This record gives sequence, structure tokens and C-alpha cells, in this order.
Amino acid sequence: MKLTKTLLATTALTVAAGAVAAQEMTIVSWGGAYSKSQKLAYHDPYSEKTGVTIINDDSSAEAVAKLRAMNEAGNITWDVVDVVAADAIRLCDEGLAMEIDADTQLAPAPDGTPASEDFGDLLVSDCFIPQIVYSTTFGYRTDMVGDTPPTDVCAVFDTETYPGKRSLEKRPINNMEWALICDGVAFEDVYDVLATEEGQNQALAKLDTIKGDVIWWNAGADTPQLLADGEVVMGSTYNGRLFSVIEEQKQPVAMLWDAQVFDLDGWIIPTGLSEERTQRALDYIYFATDTQRLADQAKYISYGPARASSAPLVGQHADLGIDMAPHMPTDPENAKRTFLYNYEFWADYRDDIDAKFQAWLAQ
Repeated sequence: MKLTKTLLATTALTVAAGAVAAQEMTIVSWGGAYSKSQKLAYHDPYSEKTGVTIINDDSSAEAVAKLRAMNEAGNITWDVVDVVAADAIRLCDEGLAMEIDADTQLAPAPDGTPASEDFGDLLVSDCFIPQIVYSTTFGYRTDMVGDTPPTDVCAVFDTETYPGKRSLEKRPINNMEWALICDGVAFEDVYDVLATEEGQNQALAKLDTIKGDVIWWNAGADTPQLLADGEVVMGSTYNGRLFSVIEEQKQPVAMLWDAQVFDLDGWIIPTGLSEERTQRALDYIYFATDTQRLADQAKYISYGPARASSAPLVGQHADLGIDMAPHMPTDPENAKRTFLYNYEFWADYRDDIDAKFQAWLAQ
């Protein structure tokens, strides 16, 4: 019955998409190597299939604020938006993202397994269509760390052993967690501590110890460039960005997987679109999140596909010819000391802690 409903939905969406095939759609993402991987795995094949022109917008870091503003103005200019899971939860709670029925609006696995089972626990919101599992972690210059390369995330706070600038994202997420971990808080207690004012102050006090040595970044491409230029000894960014600077650019950079923060990234469709644009967005989502397409993205960047059925299809990098599995954050060797990101915590506390963090930055 579910498969029949899926086929009917697919037919309807394809017909709807065909009716507007000559039009454009704006897809929002993060830029850099990540957007390039989406273009090669999803956008180009979809445009070839449908004739729809895809416009890329690299505004995902500001997606929540911009969608709030668009909604207030009654003018939604984005069709599909790539966001992290916590932002998807917030947008869904605020009615800014439409709910998706996974088993009628997303493709089943090749063996007929419904999408809800194929994505499993990664469907963390009714509005969120998972795409990849990634991590935020650290890269370091191999020629700037002496004879003792770092193996522990707390090397970031050790300016005596590892002098020089380090880059951190200009937001509290991940930084607050790492600060507490490096101030003696156990992994499993981090969010209980961070939920308190005392815990937030503790994290900021730890960050204070390196504040003068930090270059703050806003875009995922910043740290790889700072590392390539030798302007920082180490810095945080997404593991796929580090893969690019290490394996594709052959820079003297290595990965520090300790306390890498697992997270999910995926699509939402904004509410408030016309019926025509909504149907086209749904058709794109159906296409771009099927088993093969998610596996195809892993040919270009070291992020794990969100579908269980995609994992066995992950092979070699399309250009480099290297096996991609060992470069995934989910590889057992890399995941020995993974810190699990709490989506619900940041959906609830993000605005308040953001304000506190920005006030601390301005001091």
C-alpha cells in the first residue's frame, strides 16, 4: 500500500515538475566543496532530467534569520534550503518549514524499504529530510606543531605547547561543548552543565583563556584557507572541508578526530511557496535524496550518506581514486571518541546562548 501511494505521489510530482520545467529554483546551501558536491551529485543531474535551472545561494548559515524575515515580509524567495538538524527543528516549530511524509514524498530504498525505515533515527523532525552525517572537528598544520602532533582536542587550549593562532567558528555551538570538555566535564554531562548559567559562564571562562589567540570564522571555507596560508596552527571546520584541503589540495594539514562533533545536515522546504513551487521543490527532494544520489555525493566529499541503503554504494572518490570510507566521520577508527551533538538542546537554548556568546565576544 505504501509503495502504491509512493508511486502515485511520484507520478503527480513529476507531472507537476514537468509543467514548470522551464522555470528556475533557488537552492540554499553552505558553499565551497560541499555545494560543489551537491551540484555534481544532485543539481546537474536534476537539471538535465527536468530542464529546471538551479540557482545556488550560499546563505545556509543565516537560514533561520532570513526565513523569519522572508516570512514576515510575505516574500519567500528560496525553494529548498540545506540546514543543520537543530535549525530544521526550530524552523519546523515556528511553522517556517513544511512537514514531509517520508513514505509518500521520499523515494523508497531499491529493495522497497520505506524511506522512514531507510533514514531511521535520522528523521529528527517532521520537516527535515536528512542528507549527510558530518562532523565539526579540527585540522592542524603538520609543519607547525613540532615533534608532538596533537591527539587530543584540548590541544586547542594549550598555547604553550602549540603557540600560534587558532580558528574557531563565531558562534557558541561546539565551542561551548569543547570548552567544558577541556575544563574537566565528562562527555555525558556536558549538556546538563551547559543548561545552567553557571555552566555557560564556565565555558566562556575557558574560552577566555585563548580569546586573544583566536581568529573567528563565519564560513566553512575560512579555516582551510587560514591553514593553507599558515595563518593558524589549528582550527575547527567541517570534516569535508579538511578532506578537501588535505587530499585534494595536498596542503601540510592533518585531521584531529578527537571529540569530533557528529551532526546531521539536510533539506527543508519553506512554507508559504505557491503550489507550483512547492510541487517542484518536492520533486527535487524526491530525486536528490534517493539511495543512489546520496551515495553519489560521497564520491566528491567525505560525508556519510543519511540512508542505510546508500552506505554499501559508497566507493572511491570520483577524481582522486581513493577509497572514501576511511575518510568518513563514521569510520570506526575516526569515531573512537565522538561527541554526540544534542539537536533538541540547541533548538531550545540557541537564541539565549547566542546572545550571551555575542556579548562575550564584544567585551
